[in-house]
Amino acid sequence: MPNDVKTLEHMTLDLDHFLPYRLSILSNRASDAIARHYSDRFGLSVPEWRVMAVLGQTPGMSARDVAQRTAMDKVQVSRAVASLVDARRVNREGDETDGRVTRLSLTAKGQAIYDEVVPLALHLEEVFLAALTPDERKTLNRLMDKLTDRISHLHVIPGQSE
Repeated sequence: MPNDVKTLEHMTLDLDHFLPYRLSILSNRASDAIARHYSDRFGLSVPEWRVMAVLGQTPGMSARDVAQRTAMDKVQVSRAVASLVDARRVNREGDETDGRVTRLSLTAKGQAIYDEVVPLALHLEEVFLAALTPDERKTLNRLMDKLTDRISHLHVIPGQSE
């Protein structure tokens, strides 16, 4: 076993300073804060709203596409889609060129909810980001993009080069 792996085994993890943990907590808290505003009113879960948000922006996606776009688990997306279809908020239609694929889109009822939630979500985002100056917002966006591009390198094992 390489020496640097052995050294890493004896290190402790301080969650309060561990970036993936902090990002997860921040993301969950932001999603929960927004969800409180639409869950009671529309009976939507966070995964259901994420599916609706993606379909509101890009109708005709498959559930697999939605899962990739949202980085949600396929089972979570499947359950959210099933619930939204049952509630007549999302339509499923077969793909014209590939019978194995189902395309998703918002129904009129789903679009009406989307149209109400989007301004609310954008307002809450603005309230949240008001803690940052315009320059800090630009920097945050730039850093988020940079980290998003870098995430594919997380498969690297300590002690091995990229």
